[in-house]
Amino acid sequence: GIGADNDLYINQAIVFIEDAIQYRSINHRMDSKSLWLYRWYYSRTCQWILSLTITVILALAFIEKPSSLTVTSDVRYRLPAWNPPCGLTESIELLCFLVFVVDVSVKSYLVGWEEFWKNKWLMAYILTLIVSLTDWIVSLSFFCTETVRIRRILRPFFLLQNSSMMKKTLKSINSTLPEMASVVLLLAVHLSLFTMFAMLLFARTKDGQQDKEWVAYFRNLPDSLTSLLVLLTTANNPDVMIPAYSKNRAYSIFFILFTVLGNLFLMNLLTAIIYNQFRGYLLKSVQSSLFRRRLGIRAAFEVLSSLKEAPANAQQSCVSVGALQQVLQKVEMDSRCKQAIVRSLKTCSCDQLSAAQFQKLFEELDKDAIKQHPPSPEYQSQFMQKMQFAFGHPYFGYLGNVVALANIVSICVVLVMDADKQPSERDDFFLGAINCFFILYYLLEMVLKILAMGLKRYLSYPSNRFDGLLTVILLILEIATFAVYGFPHPGWRPEFMGLLSLWDMVRLVNMLIVFRFLRIIPNMKFMALVVTTLLDLVKNLRAFAGILVVVFYAFAITGIMLFQGAVVPMGNISVINTTYNNGTQQCGTYEQLEYWPNNFDDFAENFDFMALFGHFEVEIIYCLIYLLSVNLICRWAKIYFVAWWLISSVIWVNLFVALLLENFIHKWDRRCHRESLSDIEYQRTVELMFRDVLEEPTEEELMEKLLQHPHLQLCR
Repeated sequence: GIGADNDLYINQAIVFIEDAIQYRSINHRMDSKSLWLYRWYYSRTCQWILSLTITVILALAFIEKPSSLTVTSDVRYRLPAWNPPCGLTESIELLCFLVFVVDVSVKSYLVGWEEFWKNKWLMAYILTLIVSLTDWIVSLSFFCTETVRIRRILRPFFLLQNSSMMKKTLKSINSTLPEMASVVLLLAVHLSLFTMFAMLLFARTKDGQQDKEWVAYFRNLPDSLTSLLVLLTTANNPDVMIPAYSKNRAYSIFFILFTVLGNLFLMNLLTAIIYNQFRGYLLKSVQSSLFRRRLGIRAAFEVLSSLKEAPANAQQSCVSVGALQQVLQKVEMDSRCKQAIVRSLKTCSCDQLSAAQFQKLFEELDKDAIKQHPPSPEYQSQFMQKMQFAFGHPYFGYLGNVVALANIVSICVVLVMDADKQPSERDDFFLGAINCFFILYYLLEMVLKILAMGLKRYLSYPSNRFDGLLTVILLILEIATFAVYGFPHPGWRPEFMGLLSLWDMVRLVNMLIVFRFLRIIPNMKFMALVVTTLLDLVKNLRAFAGILVVVFYAFAITGIMLFQGAVVPMGNISVINTTYNNGTQQCGTYEQLEYWPNNFDDFAENFDFMALFGHFEVEIIYCLIYLLSVNLICRWAKIYFVAWWLISSVIWVNLFVALLLENFIHKWDRRCHRESLSDIEYQRTVELMFRDVLEEPTEEELMEKLLQHPHLQLCR
């Protein structure tokens, strides 16, 4: 009947608007049961269960054999880890797989058979589940004794397919690869040519004493390539050139040319290409997100204009204000946006909305989130008004910054004076006294600011919340110190009593005071710009961080399968190769640097190792040298580490630089066009970052796409 049709149109409009808010595709089933299932699937509870399942299945690697449940990863001191009995983690895994089967089944049903065959992610999801379940059955057949588990490497896919932003980022990276490949190929040519030059330049001679460069770095083609590849990261510079340089200083020309061409030109050219290409593809991706939002809103308009209560004689489609209000009551959206749309509807004098008016209402979704600070209290007393003016003035904040700086300087002076003293010789009277004075000042400052601004306005500023929290913690610590050790007096020395000694308490207070000095950041405009850029970047970095976790996870699992047990404490083959005749270890070797905790024996250590190697390869590169010295895994290790270096240090770091530059340039360009940041705070997303350069889709484009909808029959 008419009522049932109207209810269906209302529900369709609700779902379309929610799709628009979340930038989701609208190409899904539109009948009543499917709409109920669709909203249930995207409800917070279902999505929370799915996220929890993904977290659990990824976390299983920490307790599966080889378990990470040990205090230390150092192979010299590590005790045998507890390994779960066969069937325990497998049962948890099976439950996770069942949730994923339900997930993929619901998704496949909702998009429909026609869309299913176009959706590569869904097909890959099903294939991953089939391979994982097959591997799970094989594991149980072997009573969990098999060493290679393919499903562990596939687990990050579940995280990847669940995030639309991660998929877009991955698509952008994939589109950037051809341009990156040209520079990587140029790097390979550069590396190959210099490797041949090096092998000719540092060839073996009759004089053994003159062959140190050949013996250490250029004995054969693989060693030569490896030495120069590591030099490209500057990790073995200047070690790699010292033997040749000590023989003849002219040899330095070879290494200077290699480093300048490789590091200064080619690596920076790669950064420029990645920034240029990735920005273009990310912009294209965000443009498609905007199109999805406009399409969802237009689809909601079209179904609402089909309601039977719409005037029959209208020359063009329109939607009644009452119908939209009815939809807005049921739509799950940000309360700020909903209130703004409702306010706009109340101020609207017309009863019917055209397509343009309808779309304009929902432009509220695209606007910056603006946070207005509450007003200050209004005092009647003239004295209180003067107090409010004095302690609410920016100069009072500057005075607080000067006091905080004086506190830091006094702590530095005391630390320098006490640096070489034994704990028994240290007198903490002066440090305790100045801490007491400064903490009392911080408390007074907080109370006066609350008096001047009012509690709500005071707490509305993040810098004040930061200040206030640290001040309260410092006060509690100071009271606890006085309660245990008494008030500061000459000869006030550390005594070990209870959980923390006096020195520990004083150190903790001083660390918090140093941390509190960060309060100066909002008062320095350029520094505040840099910090807000970084904070915005952290908010928008979830997709990048997710992809990085996927890569870390896959490489960590692969590392366990390839190199588990390769690092053996003293007495293995590498010790023989890295010791002098007198038994002492060569400087810079794995053993001499005591890198024993960096190994591939469990997932937690391998994951940490990946993170360190990806960003601090100067410190960790000797682990690579160590692994290459183990003949049995030499080839695998080279391929593994070169692949890791290319993905993490070359590609991912440059992508991060691209996003950082884009975010900073955007903020820098807009800094003069905004109001003062004192009373208004703006929060931006990736979509809003590109808002100024995005093109609005035309009505023809929207209607053409809507008419192609596989499950929606429009009246026109």
